Amino acid sequence: MTDTITITLSATQLDMLARFAAKINKFGANFAAFDTSGTPILNSPAGGFDSDAGRLAQYADTALRRQSDGVCRLGTSDEVLAVCLHAIDQTVGIAVIDTSDMNRDRVHRDYLAEMLLAFAQQFEAAAKAAQQIEKVGTELVRTYEELMLLYNLSTSTKVTQSNATYLQMACDQITLLVNVEGIAVFLERRLDGEKRFVLTAGAGVVAIDQLTADILEIRLAEELKNGKEALLDGIANAPFKYDWPNGIKNIIAVPLHAGDKIVGLMVATNIIGKPDFDSTDVKLFNSVANQCAVFIENNRLFGDLKELFIGSLKAMTNSIDAKDQYTRGHSERVAFISRWIAERLAQQRPIEEEEIHKIYLAGLLHDIGKIGINEAVLKKNGKLSVSDLNHIKSHPRVGADILADIKQMKDIVPGILYHHEHVDGTGYPEGLTGDEIPLIGKIISLADAFDAMTSKRVYREAMSIKRALAEIEKSLGTQFDPEVGRVFIKSDIRKLAKIIQDGFIESWDYSNFAEYGTVAVGALIR
Repeated sequence: MTDTITITLSATQLDMLARFAAKINKFGANFAAFDTSGTPILNSPAGGFDSDAGRLAQYADTALRRQSDGVCRLGTSDEVLAVCLHAIDQTVGIAVIDTSDMNRDRVHRDYLAEMLLAFAQQFEAAAKAAQQIEKVGTELVRTYEELMLLYNLSTSTKVTQSNATYLQMACDQITLLVNVEGIAVFLERRLDGEKRFVLTAGAGVVAIDQLTADILEIRLAEELKNGKEALLDGIANAPFKYDWPNGIKNIIAVPLHAGDKIVGLMVATNIIGKPDFDSTDVKLFNSVANQCAVFIENNRLFGDLKELFIGSLKAMTNSIDAKDQYTRGHSERVAFISRWIAERLAQQRPIEEEEIHKIYLAGLLHDIGKIGINEAVLKKNGKLSVSDLNHIKSHPRVGADILADIKQMKDIVPGILYHHEHVDGTGYPEGLTGDEIPLIGKIISLADAFDAMTSKRVYREAMSIKRALAEIEKSLGTQFDPEVGRVFIKSDIRKLAKIIQDGFIESWDYSNFAEYGTVAVGALIR
């Protein structure tokens, strides 16, 4: 038989053949169907006479070679009728009617030929309908998946997430829908005083370097200026419009907008499973990019609020510290030392990063209660009376009361309330002992004492670090918690002192100490 690609018929198509065969058999004619390789698909004799299967297969091959749009009349007296069956622009089989019973007149054969042609047309129409249904179903599934992607991105938004974390999630999610070799998001940054687009998140392999990313932004802006929604370029149907690095077969780029300004690019290369990116991909990538742009803008606004908040806290604590020239900067130093201790303690026991942030903030606010302390008492040069001491000792309780009604501060309050408690029960305000004192209180107690010992006071000079550490070691188990104290003593105190002396300029967890407070504020929002 003629060389063709054999296609297996679906159950629906086989059922159509069987039902049509039954109709033909009622006229006393035999019916048979073959695939394009000549293999019988169906043999349905009427029972009045026997057909030569080999002969019918030859007639089917003849009809296949002719590829006529109509019915082929074959045999010495046109007793065999054959028609090609098409589905989605392909021949998938041949239907044959054998009317060899010579009692059949021309009129009957003409009628059977009309039935056969009508069936072939119905067969093709049914295949197109099935294809359309499948296409609609596929589109519905894709639309649903796109909606779920956008829903997941919108519901996964947390103001405490970094841009990079959120954008990475977006890249990972979109590659579940669109199979590409690589996807990346570039965000605008200032590098050496120049605006550059820097790789921030991605998946797979994207052959886009820093220079290409900057050029890509210019090309995308030009495409948008010309009314396009994205930059699309590929070699599937035409030569590249632009020059691209080796390995790129097709590319899509969409903007991340902040108002009228492009603040980022989402780029994907080398789609798999189809020749090129198309309009449906443009729609999806733009939707995801818009969602990402909203997150980035909200994150920026939240960052501004955090900076405003931490700035207000520092201004407030600085105003408290400024009441006494000898305690200026004390609260920021205690916050930093508290964080220092907590990070090292976290290497020995489970302490979440969020808890470390809260310990830092508690250290910053530990003396907020001194707002309610008489300034004359704080600045008094001579010996304090019992009344003065009791007045000063009220500041942890006053500070806790100030913050008690702020629900986001509930984990901060214990550090403020208990930072003057001693593990032997001789501290204040409640005289707690041992494990009754929360960890946050123990840490700030030590940080507060160390800064006080190593700072100059009106009644004494600053202690040396060596002497301060000796005093702390001597007080382990009485004033200070032994575990917290030993962790602090074993740490690199010289490095700590240098960081504080240099104005907290240090690049280990964050590029600048000043940024840490803003990061820590995020822990209150979680």
